[in-house]
Amino acid sequence: MPPVRPPRLIFLLNAAQRRLQQLVAAEQLRLAHESEHAPSPAQGGLLFVLQNGDGRTMGEVSQELDLAPSATTGLVQRTEALGWVRRAACPQDARTQRVWLLPAGREQLPLLRSAVQRINRRLTNGFTPDELATVARWLQHVQQTTQESDEP
Repeated sequence: MPPVRPPRLIFLLNAAQRRLQQLVAAEQLRLAHESEHAPSPAQGGLLFVLQNGDGRTMGEVSQELDLAPSATTGLVQRTEALGWVRRAACPQDARTQRVWLLPAGREQLPLLRSAVQRINRRLTNGFTPDELATVARWLQHVQQTTQESDEP
């Protein structure tokens, strides 16, 4: 009996990421038809992070979104220009900036939630909660393992 080949996890993960990005882009177009300024996926992530903890520091936002600080700065600037968030110096430490969700940004959340729910329904269709828990656990393991390899 020939040896069992392990699944091509790297290939499958990369292919899935590309397809997911295409699905998110299609959903972005759908949102653009429903709203004058539909949030990008990154902006949506920022709005969701602030919804769960308004007034976060830029460092906390970077960590929560798994972005480099420079990418977070650009993301917050673009989102601030749309009037969805506000950035200001922290009262306790002027070197630290905090970000707050504004009413116009909060108004984007129902549209974003609907989009995320549509995508999640499509991605999880046909899987049991136990299977999805295993997938989630494995993806978290991938994040942790690759993060450990980045550390000096």
